Amino acid sequence: MAISSEVSALDNPFWSSLRTLHRGIAQTIGEVARYPAEYAPFLGVADADAGVADALDALVAPGEAVYLIGVAPGRVPDGWKIEAYRPLAQMICTSELEVIDGPEIIELTQAHRADVLELTALVYPHYFRPRTMEMGRYFGIYQDGRLAAMVGERMGTETYREMSAICTHPDFNGRGYARRLTAILTNDTLRRGSTPFLHVSHENPRAKGLYEEIGYRHRRDIGFWSLRRG
Repeated sequence: MAISSEVSALDNPFWSSLRTLHRGIAQTIGEVARYPAEYAPFLGVADADAGVADALDALVAPGEAVYLIGVAPGRVPDGWKIEAYRPLAQMICTSELEVIDGPEIIELTQAHRADVLELTALVYPHYFRPRTMEMGRYFGIYQDGRLAAMVGERMGTETYREMSAICTHPDFNGRGYARRLTAILTNDTLRRGSTPFLHVSHENPRAKGLYEEIGYRHRRDIGFWSLRRG
């Protein structure tokens, strides 16, 4: 199924990304696609009426949980459990942001993977996997020999790019590292011709407030679900 417009692509971001930017790694059967488990536990469906039974059985392992954003199947087969969480805030940025002074920022490579996995385990224990870094570029700030903060790219299409894994080690909170990293990657994304977007929980008002303060605006609330195979 073709993506009708870039606006609808943001309304169904997992499916859109798997059909465009990440189609080379997508595992797709009919109207269902997912990232390999070592990349991310994310699954997308073309629309709520998509036939999913056979595809889910083939794509999701027994006992495995995957996550959906924006669009979920209207019905799931027997033996599957779908759980709706509170919708996330989807935010976008269309103008360059002020970059505050701060420490050197470096591009993170596979040589930094152990440090990245250690940091993200504190903040994104369910979503960041051993090969997530291969989905885009990641950048970080090191202090005292430790990865203090990071930001990266995850989902996307030809004209949209998700800012992701924006996190700071608790020992380095309050220094503006996340603000600096987010602004630099946002501005670079805009200069490359893509519109940055991100997702943040309403239950994380500190992060949501930071994004609003630096220049991101709320586009819409977007549905968020887990789907588990029994």
